[in-house]
Amino acid sequence: MTCHLCGREEHDAAALLTWSTATEGGRRRAFCDACSRRHLRAMEGKLDSEHW
Repeated sequence: MTCHLCGREEHDAAALLTWSTATEGGRRRAFCDACSRRHLRAMEGKLDSEHW
């Protein structure tokens, strides 16, 4: 899997457990653990209030 933001590649299935995914415009996007942590506030800001 490749991170949509930084391009990091990961092939270890256990390591992928820390990654986050999203569907944007009908396309699945994956984000590595570092990018997920770095952009957590922006991701939360896109959620409807029922999710938080």
